[in-house]
Amino acid sequence: MTTATLPFGVDLYKDWVAREGLRVHEGLSLNLLRAETGDWPRFGVKGAALHFTGGGDFCSQFLFDIPAAASTNPVHHLFEAICFVVEGRGSTELEFADGTKRQFEWGPRSLFAIPLNAKYRHFNASGTQRALIVATTTAPMVMKLFHDDNFVFNVPYEFAGRIGRESYYNGDGDLHMIRAGHNTWQTNFVADLADIKLTAYDERGPGSLNIKFALADSPMHVHVSEIAPATYKKGHRHGGGTHVLTLSGGGYSLLWRPGDKDFERVDWEYGTVFPPCDQQFHQHFVTSENASRYLATGLGGISYVFTAQQRRTGGGGTANAMGKVSVKLGGDQIEYEDQDPRIHQIWLEEMRKRGITPRFELPQKSS
Repeated sequence: MTTATLPFGVDLYKDWVAREGLRVHEGLSLNLLRAETGDWPRFGVKGAALHFTGGGDFCSQFLFDIPAAASTNPVHHLFEAICFVVEGRGSTELEFADGTKRQFEWGPRSLFAIPLNAKYRHFNASGTQRALIVATTTAPMVMKLFHDDNFVFNVPYEFAGRIGRESYYNGDGDLHMIRAGHNTWQTNFVADLADIKLTAYDERGPGSLNIKFALADSPMHVHVSEIAPATYKKGHRHGGGTHVLTLSGGGYSLLWRPGDKDFERVDWEYGTVFPPCDQQFHQHFVTSENASRYLATGLGGISYVFTAQQRRTGGGGTANAMGKVSVKLGGDQIEYEDQDPRIHQIWLEEMRKRGITPRFELPQKSS
């Protein structure tokens, strides 16, 4: 009788990352523009895997660092990929099972989705500068489910329903006005997230704006929010794995759990990314005269809710979303008048140091 080997406590996703030889970044936050990358043979360019403290169980991010005049290898895979262009200009070519192709050009702050299992490659259009793309993916979940590289990267099945209309790849789309905080732009490509029109979301704070995205009929959560100049949003919490990436403006975020003595702090600028941990309260503060936009990506979108927790928070446009209901009423949002008094004082001091006049006064707590 032979003795069988029993795997114990294996992280199948991290095992795969190690086999890929990827440079790995860990920690609370990272500025993508300063991240080190290394050779990634599968894609034929430099890359890195981003494993944040609050990354959760389902998603991670990959960096593609494409040298001047170079391109990635053609690849297809069974995990989702939502791509954001951090810097550079180029194009992406998609090839489908019948041999047809679609190609679109991108630049800084472009957003697009790779239809599930479609073959694709990225091309850098510059002859002198690199292109840097970050992709939020479901690779951790998929690798843990199948733990078979050949299956994940070589299954020939085409998910035809994921391709979408041809016009979705030239910036066209459909706007679905559902309600504040849930209004959604359905497309596969956005040329520049700095230019896209957002809709009012005052429940999160004065002057707050927001738009959600439905990309490639995927189950991914994608939204862009904007915080008005010299203001800040209400504190709130949700599940882990929502990667927050700064698009414009400057400021910081505070993160904490109930009972914590101190706050964790992330200072951000363009290219800074961090995901708050599962059920960790977090609050975003602008310390500039300009509005600040950020991109949030994770699993569990407006169309396809992945967990019961996401449905409770407001996934799928749920009318009784607890994500914008006060914690005093059993929800997940802290109203301004109920927040820790230190929070406002910290922000006022930051504004004073920068010589910026606050455009927000803290509401008085009702008796």
